[in-house]
Amino acid sequence: MPLQESYANDSFELSFELFPPKTAESEAMLWQTVDELMGFEPTLITCTYGAGGSTQTKTLEVLNGVRTRHPSVAIASHLTCVGSTTDQLREYLQKAQKVGVTAIVALRGDPPQGETTFTPVANGLHYAVELVTLIKQEFPQLKILVAGYPETHQEAVSTDADLQYLKQKCDAGSDTVVTQLFYDNADFFRFRDRCSSLGITQSIIPGLMPVTNFKQIQRIANLCKARLPSHFTNAMEQAGDDADAQFEVGVEYAAKQAEELISQGIPGMHLYVLNKSPATIRVLEQVGMTRP
Repeated sequence: MPLQESYANDSFELSFELFPPKTAESEAMLWQTVDELMGFEPTLITCTYGAGGSTQTKTLEVLNGVRTRHPSVAIASHLTCVGSTTDQLREYLQKAQKVGVTAIVALRGDPPQGETTFTPVANGLHYAVELVTLIKQEFPQLKILVAGYPETHQEAVSTDADLQYLKQKCDAGSDTVVTQLFYDNADFFRFRDRCSSLGITQSIIPGLMPVTNFKQIQRIANLCKARLPSHFTNAMEQAGDDADAQFEVGVEYAAKQAEELISQGIPGMHLYVLNKSPATIRVLEQVGMTRP
């Protein structure tokens, strides 16, 4: 299917992920990014929050701001089990609905900094599947997105166990699977095939993060155990410390990734934009998506 035809399909789900800004300057950049990316008519804008829920209030402020500026786009909040009792999770979900949130990215969450294992608080939830169940049963109006891991979650005992856990989340009521970032499409296609063989019927949306800074993506990839292919790292190393050259290599690589994924019938894309628009704009334009 041609890229333009695929993107023109009303069912194509294009989404962007933001995070709460910490300074007035970064907040100004955030709103500039939102306004520029809105030209691609995304179906969803999501927003994360800090470790242990430290920026939950700011997350809802960001999402409310998106809805106020661009009421036609749906907004989704991340929600984790970290540091919250079940009642506190309910309270947050109620607040989210009041500001117009229509979907939740339901996650267990990473262990707090300095800890190697996840330990729920008293009267809290242990697993993302429990959070999915809570939302499905008590907040049925909310859509539910869950995370998928093309290269297997770093805490999983095996790939099969990781996929079985994803199946549980899907069976509990999730609507969409959004993947962790990856840099080898073969990993995504293999993951998609395995999900299909297990009977997972939800849309599986690949998550892409265009690289604009090699050292930064090395840190991020190390944290989530994403593999950086040698031909990509070689190209980045050849760019040296030239920021513009790194940007061009990263954009070109992400555009090729996106082009291949779209040609293979993905139902949408989720872009981790890091509150900046230039790389994402270039990638989307290179694969035939245009802003009015």
